[in-house]
Amino acid sequence: MIMIQRKQTLFLLVALVLTIACLCMPVATFVPQGMGVSDQMFNLWLVDGNGARHLAVWPLFAVLLTTAPINVATIFAYKNRKLQARLCLLLMMLILGWYAIYAVFSKIASAGSFRVAIAAAFPLVALIFYFMARRAILADEALVRAADRIR
Repeated sequence: MIMIQRKQTLFLLVALVLTIACLCMPVATFVPQGMGVSDQMFNLWLVDGNGARHLAVWPLFAVLLTTAPINVATIFAYKNRKLQARLCLLLMMLILGWYAIYAVFSKIASAGSFRVAIAAAFPLVALIFYFMARRAILADEALVRAADRIR
């Protein structure tokens, strides 16, 4: 049985939904200088003005896709709070890695301007939820240790 009533589980579920939403939405737009059609960047591919898809940005997809099953494993590891806290830390590092890769691809766009889409903020919000979940997990662990000392 999953422990839905724990607030860290709710934080992890919201972060999972945000991650999946970011996987499905465009995260940036490359607007060319002068005339031309803009290119949209998704997590898995770039869609150019002609509608062709280029898999140049697949590392973004790989990082976010890796976070989803780890997040689910973190939710179901509610009996092992130390492992759950470590997995939250791993998820936070993966999200920071996603932003590092995102920054690299934004700098590669030399011709034209780079416009960030709203979906690029979803991993940041998920990072905040991972941080809040980790703090709640560590607070639960401290509470259990305090109760064990009283016995």
